[in-house]
Amino acid sequence: MTKHPYKVLVSQPNPLNERNPYTDMAEDFGVEFVFHQLIRVEGLEVREFRKQHINPLDYTAVLLNSRMAADQYFRICSEMRIQVPETMHYYCSTEAIANYLQKYIEFRKRRVFYSEHNRFEDLLPTMNRRPNEKYLMVVSETHNDDVINMLAAHKVIVKPAVMYRTVPNEWDKSQPFDFRMVVLFTPMGVTALHNSFPDMKPDDVVLAAFGQNTLSAMQSYGWEPQIKAPTEQYPGITSAIRAYLEHNRKRK
Repeated sequence: MTKHPYKVLVSQPNPLNERNPYTDMAEDFGVEFVFHQLIRVEGLEVREFRKQHINPLDYTAVLLNSRMAADQYFRICSEMRIQVPETMHYYCSTEAIANYLQKYIEFRKRRVFYSEHNRFEDLLPTMNRRPNEKYLMVVSETHNDDVINMLAAHKVIVKPAVMYRTVPNEWDKSQPFDFRMVVLFTPMGVTALHNSFPDMKPDDVVLAAFGQNTLSAMQSYGWEPQIKAPTEQYPGITSAIRAYLEHNRKRK
């Protein structure tokens, strides 16, 4: 693999907003960010979903931790010919996800709730004011139950509903891989990178890991990322990347 000192691969979709932390860093450090997902999503077919014996209409609220989860929820409902009631409540882990719901519903504050700090814990006061709410959480086939367990500890019971799966989206070998840094957000993304470049060495590219599961997946392949988040100092991956770029600029 040929390294390029100014290109960073971010394994995520393009940001919705033109102005975002990545564009700011691109201007500040002369770095080119390329957004290309190393995983792809396969929605469960209705016949697969039905095996879980879940009726979306049995629930009064939906928990969403990504735009992808929102897409899959409304897709499943549509394919099951379910009309989502206007009384449905939506609990979103971020404001961006809440705003994205305008693709499917008329946005009303009394129906859509979100955390300003990307944490479902922030929504507990709202949930506690609705003791009769019945919660459904859209999850992938491979998911952890950290959020569900946290809410259960506060006596908020949430039913996980598997609506999609993620699979590796390996790199097209006909395309050059000339990145100085690769930013990964999921264990599946790590697997895709390893499948594409099994002989990759630590000196070939700077690795950035977001989340403990992503970090553990890297370490299982013998990779130790130079950039890690969240930490107490860097709660977000972009702040950790900025610190790394700033540190290396000072070293030059």
